[in-house]
Amino acid sequence: MSDEEGEEVGDPLFADQDPIFARKELLHVGHVPEENRIVGRDEEIQSVADEIGAIVRGDPPNNVMIYGKTGTGKSLVSRHVASRAQNAAEANGIACGVVYVDCSEADTETRATRQLATELKRATEYEREIPTRGVGTMEYYRHVWRILDDHYDALVVILDEIDKLTNSNILMQLSRAREANKTESYIGVVGISNKIQYRESLDERIDSSFGHRELFFHPYDADQLREIMRNREDAFQRGVLASGTIQLCAALAAKKHGDARKAIDILKEAGELARRNDDSTVTKEHIRQAQDIAEINRVEELTSGGTIHAKLALYALSSLVIVGDEGTYSTRQIYERYEQMCDVAGFEPVTENGLYKQLKEQAFLGVIESNKTGGGRSQGSYLLHRLVTDPRHIVKAVRRDASLDDLPTVEDLASMEGNRNGSQSTLGTNR
Repeated sequence: MSDEEGEEVGDPLFADQDPIFARKELLHVGHVPEENRIVGRDEEIQSVADEIGAIVRGDPPNNVMIYGKTGTGKSLVSRHVASRAQNAAEANGIACGVVYVDCSEADTETRATRQLATELKRATEYEREIPTRGVGTMEYYRHVWRILDDHYDALVVILDEIDKLTNSNILMQLSRAREANKTESYIGVVGISNKIQYRESLDERIDSSFGHRELFFHPYDADQLREIMRNREDAFQRGVLASGTIQLCAALAAKKHGDARKAIDILKEAGELARRNDDSTVTKEHIRQAQDIAEINRVEELTSGGTIHAKLALYALSSLVIVGDEGTYSTRQIYERYEQMCDVAGFEPVTENGLYKQLKEQAFLGVIESNKTGGGRSQGSYLLHRLVTDPRHIVKAVRRDASLDDLPTVEDLASMEGNRNGSQSTLGTNR
């Protein structure tokens, strides 16, 4: 379309320039920033490089598992180091590939190997078609081995959220591929997980074959979070961020979790709120509103890979906090409420020991804290659990699961405040 003078005219439905964001990709979860934007992870970068760096010299790399809470830079560092290793290897005349697989989506061996084969085909001139369905897992592996032998000397495979895989056979297949004469290429695997107990779930044969080193990433401190957020300021148009918004955003994330992803999510959501409201600046009020939205999303993400019983355990503790007048509760108290919630939602409860294991996992993820206390000579010591997240956010996040939307809402629970017994008949009224 053009006007009478022949000048191009844009569609008035769409703005030519975003009034809030200048480089929105800097706030995207999967974005890997330039090296000078990576904060507080020099040691972790070096540790990962030490494990896979042999690829640069044409030697076999080590496999590595990286553990840490959400937002500690595990994926970022892995992708950054793998990219640098690829570039350094190619500078030495070594053809090196890098494939990133998100196992929360490619959650079976077949899906993961299909993505691996598809990504390798996309990066090369491999001519064979790779079917999206109708073939077995081993057929995808055969495509992978052919591509490697035709195009690569080495490959780094990053398996993010590896604990979401329904089985871990891919670890044995990749780590033993050269030894089993499937390919001449060296393969290094970087596994990433929020769950420190993941190794315990591995089959002994697979664990032995994988033969990996374990690294642990700790949460960012407040100063690091502030620097990370300052490095994202240019995601916004000049003058859009009001004074103090970066500092508040970093402080909110540091106060509870040291989660850089959460801090970035809050900042991004605050910008979206300002744009939807036709506000010209992002203020501290936008940051506070965005925190609630980001926190619910964070809890939903943390619990997405957990069982129904993990969600019910969190819901049980949250309902006790909302309805009751105490901040900490014993495993026994939570279990009694959990049994009630299972009845409301229509699930058979696990044992009290099973519930304890679910709570232990949530403590590692940073949703709750568990501390041993002395109950006196007659009671002995026992665990007390408390939330480090707003219970209302947990209730809202858990009820997003369609199989749990019969559980009482935050408003239902708030109306029960004062009924300290929390009887089954009261809590079951929303069934």
